[in-house]
Amino acid sequence: MKRKLLYTCALALAALPVAAQTEIERFQPGVTLEGVNYFLPKTVFEVVLTAEKAVTKPGEFAAYADRYLRLKDVPTVESTQWTLKSLSLMPYGVPDSTKAYSIKLRAKTSAPLVSLTDDGLLIGINAEVSPEPAPALPQRVPAPKALNGRDYMTHDILSAGSTAKMAQLTAEEIYDIRDSRNALVRGEADNTPKDGAQLKLMLDNLDQQSAALESLFKGQTLTSTEVVSFDYEPSATIEEGGTRQLLCRFSRRLGLVAIDDLSGEPIWITVKPLGSLPPAVNDPDVAKKKAKLEQGVYVNQPRRAQVTISTASQTLLTTELPIAQLGTTEVLSDALFNKKLETRVALYQHTGSVKTIE
Repeated sequence: MKRKLLYTCALALAALPVAAQTEIERFQPGVTLEGVNYFLPKTVFEVVLTAEKAVTKPGEFAAYADRYLRLKDVPTVESTQWTLKSLSLMPYGVPDSTKAYSIKLRAKTSAPLVSLTDDGLLIGINAEVSPEPAPALPQRVPAPKALNGRDYMTHDILSAGSTAKMAQLTAEEIYDIRDSRNALVRGEADNTPKDGAQLKLMLDNLDQQSAALESLFKGQTLTSTEVVSFDYEPSATIEEGGTRQLLCRFSRRLGLVAIDDLSGEPIWITVKPLGSLPPAVNDPDVAKKKAKLEQGVYVNQPRRAQVTISTASQTLLTTELPIAQLGTTEVLSDALFNKKLETRVALYQHTGSVKTIE
């Protein structure tokens, strides 16, 4: 999501659609000769996946694990296992190129304050509205540092003439460490400390040596928490009964993969509009009243939708959210912004609907 800045301009209000589609794409938000151009937003979701990545590395002496330590089924090749832990949606607004308008400058009228984001979204009228900060993503948690069994090898182990002999001497060192630990726990060691803190320190040190040397046989698994995000834009033409689309693919071996990579399990998103839109009425009197209102300010009237994200075996997320492009565009009459009446309006940044009106 883009970081937002604030623009304020002293202007009179008369919102008119920008004429040409090509000009909409080129214009920069801010004061122009005609007035201030602004966009209404369409709603986009930032999809955030939090996954656990476990990398298993075989030990240097994996082939001798059963012979010297009676360890069965130790890993012999490196492997990676991904597990999807959570999934969330963060809605935000981006300019809708089909909803670009201009607030015209007029003499002898009140001068309202207009607040825009740096990409031209209208968020406030006659009120200093600050852009909404982007929500913070979950933090990645790196894997712990790998144990290095060679740091605890004795001179005899390092000078052994073969890998088999090194494995044998390492196993003997592990058994010696275990014997020393048992002696300390039972109070049978010659140098057993009287102080409990000192005893714990010695036991922790022996455990660290033993774990590092044992990792040379049974390997080790290093686990990190990874965070991946991407954008999803709901279509403005979603069916009333709901539309199901392929959102992404997740592989237990590779994590998030390309949407056309069949090695990943498909994750689906279903967007189902809730409620119903009022039917269009072709009434000449209503059309005349609407034409008069269209000298005001355009805002969105979003429509709520149920969003469900699932795999073939489970539902990962179900929520209800307003989506701007599923709703309608309405007009706030310019009578609200004349010299006799100063109306303060704040809009939701991700939907363009009225947040407060005073």
